[in-house]
Amino acid sequence: MELARNLLVESVDRLSPASPLSLGPDASVRDAVELMRRHRIGCVLVCQAGLLLGIFTERDLLRRVLAPGRPLSLSLEECMTTEPVVVHRTESINSAIRRMEEGGYRHLPVVDGAGRPVGVLSVKRIVQYLVEHFPSTVHCLPPDPQAYPRRPEGA
Repeated sequence: MELARNLLVESVDRLSPASPLSLGPDASVRDAVELMRRHRIGCVLVCQAGLLLGIFTERDLLRRVLAPGRPLSLSLEECMTTEPVVVHRTESINSAIRRMEEGGYRHLPVVDGAGRPVGVLSVKRIVQYLVEHFPSTVHCLPPDPQAYPRRPEGA
């Protein structure tokens, strides 16, 4: 199948990951939320001197700030996800999908050979790629390809 082959052969770079938006670890949650709102994105990378320290996502906002009633003046360093799982730009799309599925992530930082962030890959971007490149395959799939009807359909 062409889809399976492409996912194994094509690199993450082929997905055109979004340019990373980042803030320093001392920036406030309020700053991160404003940046995410303004750019309509679901995460901000937390970087210092060009190195990835962590990621702050909508889930972090809900679980680590709002749910416990912490203030928006909190620094990102206090509530970010440290040492996030990353994908290298030269790795296969399949590798990225596997990491996202295993960890339950919606966003993965994309790094270069030196480990510097060069993009952010989202589930939304992967789905767009699949629909753009394999429309007949994607549109013809049942919700659960392994499920079989209990009774025959039709008359």
